[in-house]
Amino acid sequence: MVSTYTIQMPQKLTAEIIHAAIEGFESQKRRIDAQIDELRQLLTGERTAPSVAAESAKPRRKMSAAARTRIAAAQKARWAKVRADAGAPELSRPKRKLSAAGRKAISEAAKKRWAAKRSES
Repeated sequence: MVSTYTIQMPQKLTAEIIHAAIEGFESQKRRIDAQIDELRQLLTGERTAPSVAAESAKPRRKMSAAARTRIAAAQKARWAKVRADAGAPELSRPKRKLSAAGRKAISEAAKKRWAAKRSES
């Protein structure tokens, strides 16, 4: 396939310029591959494996089930200690309650305001 892009090469090609060009084209290729993968996902409705593995990606570390269990237990112990040190949260003042008379007064005032608003229109 013939590319429609033409590359204007400078008169003197240094190694630095060539390396920069290679990096630029590889970056474009990765971006295009990612876009192709997204389009394939739209067609099939499922995730597909990337067509080209990223060279800079590090392999994921594998952890045994026992190690995950130990880490979870340690984290639970840390949180239990934090909660024990903090104790029960103390309220600075008692919770206020609205009396029936207060609730009725608010309701009547709201009805009065709405009646006035309707009469303006």
